[in-house]
Amino acid sequence: MIILVNGNHTDIADDSGISDLIKLLGLDAQRVAVELNRRIVRRADWDSTTISEGDKVEIVHFVGGGEKET
Repeated sequence: MIILVNGNHTDIADDSGISDLIKLLGLDAQRVAVELNRRIVRRADWDSTTISEGDKVEIVHFVGGGEKET
């Protein structure tokens, strides 16, 4: 089935869930937040949240940072 991930059409298997998508994309689950159809999905719900044809998923990566040493 085709879904939209961060604005790009992506083909995933039927009955895929958020966790499956994260694995498919090779992302570190500890460093991303997921929005499904404009609703944030809690990490605790990723395994039980299925994705349907035409859904829109936004994935945001957390990037570490800190003070610059001079």
